[in-house]
Amino acid sequence: MTKLRPWIAASLLAAGLTTSLDAQQGARPPRQVVPVDSARAALLYVSNRHEDHPVADYDRAMKEKQAFDSAFAARSKGVMKYSKISYKSSADGMEIPAYLFEPLTSKGAKAHPAMVWVHGGVHGNFDTQYLPYIIEATKKGYAIVAPEYRGSTGYGKAHHNAIDYGGWEVDDVQSAASVLKGLPYVDPARIGVMGWSHGGYITMLLLTREAKGSPFKAGVAMVPVTNLLYRLAHKGPSYQRSFSTQSRLSGLPFEQREEYMRRSPYYWVDSLKYPVLVHVATNDTDVTFDEARPLIDALRARQPKLAETKVYTNPTPGPVSVGHTFNRRTNRETLLRDDSPEQIDSWNLTWAFIEKHLGK
Repeated sequence: MTKLRPWIAASLLAAGLTTSLDAQQGARPPRQVVPVDSARAALLYVSNRHEDHPVADYDRAMKEKQAFDSAFAARSKGVMKYSKISYKSSADGMEIPAYLFEPLTSKGAKAHPAMVWVHGGVHGNFDTQYLPYIIEATKKGYAIVAPEYRGSTGYGKAHHNAIDYGGWEVDDVQSAASVLKGLPYVDPARIGVMGWSHGGYITMLLLTREAKGSPFKAGVAMVPVTNLLYRLAHKGPSYQRSFSTQSRLSGLPFEQREEYMRRSPYYWVDSLKYPVLVHVATNDTDVTFDEARPLIDALRARQPKLAETKVYTNPTPGPVSVGHTFNRRTNRETLLRDDSPEQIDSWNLTWAFIEKHLGK
């Protein structure tokens, strides 16, 4: 069981100092009892058992997901084809729910490019904030699959707790390409991948660690998680618990350092095999610039031919975590783009990159 109890270290240090003083002074001072703040200890406690942590509201998440599905269906009418599908993951055969968005008309056999779009997390789902950008993609002729990989919310307890950050979830996303390859109008040689935050992290792993035999010819990683060793060292216990309870991780970085490195894109920069576009923001309060900058520097220094990068300095904040959503500004009422200068620039660069490598 993973248990972090900072007060133990303090107690041991106090004991060591007491022993040292005893030796110097030849007398043992009266034992002092140090009170333990039980409430604070509970906040700092990290266990690898789900039952030791707050339980997610699975019913509420499922209702929210149903509302998103209804909104997608309603907003797609007359604009694009929409369907909710599922497919099997190559990792273990797990059934993965997904959205399929398609152009209204086809130009013919193998005439269209396609992409897999990957939502963020840790536990998240593909919601309506992506809607205006999906509509733009389908109008440009792209077919889009958006997988709800293991750990996504809105599909009940088992799917939620199956999360495998940087593990089998990557296989879940890669397997989504098979859906696109099965569409007669999609060119299997022009499939890309794009993700945000946790989804950007998965995108980076697909283009580096999993590049051998990859179905993807290019990728876009927006504000990606980069280094789990750094990240978990700077996040609090509530974030760490999302990792300590994962069955295929079985611990935190101090227990599984090599595995956390294997699951961190920063350590796979030299394995990049396909073109990638990466955008980050200096005012991101989720993937902070201290976390993002080493990846940007490494890509610029070691992969200048494959990587295109841009750092946005204090861009207009998005709806969540300030700069973390600077290019996902969507009006929650109208579900239209809520553009800022930086969002416009980021998406212009994104479409130029995508069309350069995947075509129109």
